[in-house]
Amino acid sequence: MRLLIVDDDAGLRQSLALLLQDAGYDVSAEGDPEHALQRAATESFDLILCDVRMPKMDGVAFLRRYRADGGQALLIMMSAHGSEDSALAAMREGAYDYLHKPFRPDEVTMTLRKAEERERLRREVEQLRSSLGASANGDLVAESRAMRDVLELASRVARHNTTVLITGESGTGKEVLARAIHRLSPRSERGFTAINCAAIPDQLLESELFGHVRGAFTGAAGDRAGLFELADEGTLLLDEIGDLPLDLQAKLLRVLEEGEIRRVGGRDARKVDVRVLAATAKPLEQAVDRGEFRADLFYRLNVVRLHLPPLRERPEDVPGLLAHFARHAATRLGHPVSITPSALDALTHHSWPGNVRELRNAVERAAVLGTGGPLETRDFALGNGNGNGNGNGRSHTPSDRAHAASSGGNGGPLDLKSQVESVEKQAILRALEASGGNRRQAASLLGISLRTLFYKMRRLPVH
Repeated sequence: MRLLIVDDDAGLRQSLALLLQDAGYDVSAEGDPEHALQRAATESFDLILCDVRMPKMDGVAFLRRYRADGGQALLIMMSAHGSEDSALAAMREGAYDYLHKPFRPDEVTMTLRKAEERERLRREVEQLRSSLGASANGDLVAESRAMRDVLELASRVARHNTTVLITGESGTGKEVLARAIHRLSPRSERGFTAINCAAIPDQLLESELFGHVRGAFTGAAGDRAGLFELADEGTLLLDEIGDLPLDLQAKLLRVLEEGEIRRVGGRDARKVDVRVLAATAKPLEQAVDRGEFRADLFYRLNVVRLHLPPLRERPEDVPGLLAHFARHAATRLGHPVSITPSALDALTHHSWPGNVRELRNAVERAAVLGTGGPLETRDFALGNGNGNGNGNGRSHTPSDRAHAASSGGNGGPLDLKSQVESVEKQAILRALEASGGNRRQAASLLGISLRTLFYKMRRLPVH
């Protein structure tokens, strides 16, 4: 991994270079930030260690120039006592992290290893997202840590033939993720097939999955292959697996265990080689407890679980999703589609009970019905009953609203949202006080990343 050190202190450059060369890095060093920018424009670096305070150009200016020139390396700032604010300003501009001088050798190498891991994860996520094609990759925006974790695990499991259970609320993009796993798998040259187990009547579902022979039932005029045979050597997604009837659950388990199917009405078993992915919005553990889902099938499907968090739990992803859907709407309508800052703020803080699907539909509706100018908050009709903030997609009943009114609230969910934000703000203030204003320590006390802390401090806001 190539690394560039930018610092006007010759002694520090030399000692850092020796340390990092011993750690296995390919190290270059520059004392002049202008020369460093020239090298960065013609050479490829993975990481850049840059001092915050330099005579000719400070670290923030260097970062801005480097990014403006198209530089993609992760930047880690180095700050001496009294320059922490400049380092934090650089992080707000997009620097990955900062080191406080004087630093210990193990502190430097640990920070760089974390940066390497983040860069590896970014590349894998980009690979996963690009595998979807331009029309769909916006559904897998991964600015939030939760989504980055999901995509990182998906990229690893895609290479193997194991079954995967994808869980998450309706509209979170479970099929999109399943298609991405297929396209990253060794089966990508073969077909991807999806079936919604809840959309087909029980009496027809067995024939759809396993096929049938002539005369197996009324209307079976000839032999017919099922989806397992059609998906041979490819991938089959069983969507809404929680709605699969119990008798078919036993037959599915046989396929997973023995790799063979038997057509309805047939006697002969047929070998199939199918990678099975399953998706559900239902909590299968509870279905197992109620006797509605076989425990042995659940454990067989649940080898690796990927849980897609609801959109309300990852507001960092909303701006990226909005940008993607706005571009998509602009292409369809033939004119630019933009969103005002106030609308962006309102959309980011909306609960989105219908998740990504609801957000996509809201952007399309607003773009179609808008006047052609930048879309305002009112264009999205956020208060029309499905943005209630209760997270389950159901409208409040009259009794719910009466209870809210009797409790002294005039907006119900909005009051709850403001209470949650107030608690968050107080927790951040207490953590900052306990850490003496050190944001890194405050983030550690709160159990969140420094980047997430910055995001919340801007959103609430906290000064």
